Amino acid sequence: MKKYFDVLRKCSLFNDIENENILPLLGCLGAKVEEYDKKYTIFAEGNPARFIGIVLSGEAQMEKVDFYGNRSIVTKIGVSEMFGEAFACAGVDKIPVTVIANEPGEIMLLDCERILHSCSNACGFHRKIIFNLMKELATKNIMFHKKIEITSQRSTREKLMTYLMQQAKSAGSDSFTVPFDRQELADFLEVDRSGLSAEIGKLKKEGIIDCRKSTFTLL
Repeated sequence: MKKYFDVLRKCSLFNDIENENILPLLGCLGAKVEEYDKKYTIFAEGNPARFIGIVLSGEAQMEKVDFYGNRSIVTKIGVSEMFGEAFACAGVDKIPVTVIANEPGEIMLLDCERILHSCSNACGFHRKIIFNLMKELATKNIMFHKKIEITSQRSTREKLMTYLMQQAKSAGSDSFTVPFDRQELADFLEVDRSGLSAEIGKLKKEGIIDCRKSTFTLL
């Protein structure tokens, strides 16, 4: 487990946890590491909501597929980032989303019950990790509201521009790179890909934006 310490120290769940406490803490939380190939389903919709995942290497993607097979990308999950914590903490019977590996990698799984219920030793670092988890849940809630702000817009143009302005503000620059290709961006915005491409072309022609692949500039 020690080889993952550099990654775990960058994970918000382990903020202010000393190195010497990480190993016993992982044992306390029943941590296990699993390897996944590209496109492997890590969590499937309908699975029991028990584990919290941390990406140790590679990249994962959380998505939702409706009754007709239309995909909506909820978020991408990079190295040191968590996923599944909201569902596990809420105690829902079944996960309402699917998490897929975008590329080969490793995932650490933690038993959420062991996080929420302190061990018999009542260790101080266990209380700290509960605090970190609550803070992460609050941060994810803010991100969720930003996604609602985007998808609640009426037109493809409004959804795209709302998203691009959020990204520009986050990057602190009028030029930035988004973490999606065209199809993924369409799925994230919950719009048709051809309609999105047409709207990007119109915005470029009108001198409102410029873009090359996944790099956009607000003009």
